[in-house]
Amino acid sequence: MRQFDLTPLYRSTVGFDRLFSLLDNAQAANQSQTYPPYNIERTADDEYRITMAVAGFAENELTVEVKENSLTVTGQKTEPEGDGENFLYRGIATRAFERRFQLADHVHVTGASMNHGLLHVSLKREVPEAKKPRTIAIEAAGQPKAIDAAA
Repeated sequence: MRQFDLTPLYRSTVGFDRLFSLLDNAQAANQSQTYPPYNIERTADDEYRITMAVAGFAENELTVEVKENSLTVTGQKTEPEGDGENFLYRGIATRAFERRFQLADHVHVTGASMNHGLLHVSLKREVPEAKKPRTIAIEAAGQPKAIDAAA
């Protein structure tokens, strides 16, 4: 993957620091993280769902946390009690992970559920009334003023 140098943009712009940081973080995340696999889908106009494949993890071994505009999903496998398990081959990865997602303004987590080894995190964009576009009524001008035509 190409690596873009954003330094010239820092020199010629003001107030776009957050955007450039997001681009840098996204580029670094794409190069390093591949586990666990996930999907992001739009389920309605203002609703989204992140689905993560977390086979082998129980609900109590996963943590979904929202702080400011960042969603963090963490998985920490608890050690099995005793040595009763005797694997000949272990292909299901159960290593610890931490996956971060940057959320846009006004996007909130509405819930999380687990089904068949898939963790579903539901998100919704809720724009406050003050930020929504509004239509301004145009008042009709009063009757045109009569011009006295005294001759």
